[in-house]
Amino acid sequence: MTASGTPVPTKRLGFNTRVSFPTDQAARGLREGIELFVAAEQLGYQSGWTYQRHFDNYLSSPIPFFAAVGQHTSRITLGSAVIPARYQEPILLAEAAATADLLTDGRLQLAFSSGTDVWDAVFGPVETDARTEGQRRLARFLAGVSGEVIHTVTESKGVAGPPAGTELRITPYSPGLRGRIWYGSGSIASATTAARQGLRLITGTILHDVPDGETFAEHQARLITTYREAWRETHGTDAPPVAVAASRPKGALPPMLTASLPSGFVMSPVYHGDPDAVVDAVLADPGLTLADELVLFLPPAFGLAENLQLLTDVTKTVGPALDWTPSH
Repeated sequence: MTASGTPVPTKRLGFNTRVSFPTDQAARGLREGIELFVAAEQLGYQSGWTYQRHFDNYLSSPIPFFAAVGQHTSRITLGSAVIPARYQEPILLAEAAATADLLTDGRLQLAFSSGTDVWDAVFGPVETDARTEGQRRLARFLAGVSGEVIHTVTESKGVAGPPAGTELRITPYSPGLRGRIWYGSGSIASATTAARQGLRLITGTILHDVPDGETFAEHQARLITTYREAWRETHGTDAPPVAVAASRPKGALPPMLTASLPSGFVMSPVYHGDPDAVVDAVLADPGLTLADELVLFLPPAFGLAENLQLLTDVTKTVGPALDWTPSH
């Protein structure tokens, strides 16, 4: 039920993990990440999501990880939340994504953001700002996974190259992948752009450009509503399902951004406590009740056993109160 008393079934329930590991135990951490997805599928979770985080003890390359997870699971969808497009080589990524999607029987769900300039010293600077460059690379990636011609050969380069006039497309091609590309939105403007680009929407735990006096939940609800309106105006159909990242449970590590957020930024509240308190808080949150899918943020400090306990507890205590039906 929502705060107004209207029942709202939660069609999908997912989780988001960083796939963390100690410095000298990366292989173990990656294998435990696979175990987590396997167990979550057995519990009935519909989706599993991971971050991409460079130069840290977390998953840095989600595509090969998903390809591996796909060999041990059969139903759960495999999502990135999010991949910063600014640092991706879009054609190589399109090839890798299509390959992984085919290997996982079309279960890939890739969410992107434009990205920042924080790693320019490593990946190389660009002549424009990070957002513009990220959008350029994202558009190139979308063209690739859509099966569009990405280049027409104008001059043959010898016996190893294709003849002039050859139209080049990404191979392999995975039908349907373009329709499972998401955008991680933190603002009304980016949500509107995502709708016009035909991208699905996932919202995170930090929103920006928030007017004074508007709460996180209120702004998230307005963001989702604006996205759905923009989608209908652009495409003439109802928008696809929207996913939101539920706030961190008790025990999560403090985020890098704290109470001293820049003006216009707000962070998701943390819902924790006994099951009834968590359910009441979720049902009273207008942003969460508008979503088609809730994604539980697993605490970065938790190990496999703790994560499994948390996932199990949610399915037994919170899920039923949300009218959620597990997949089996």
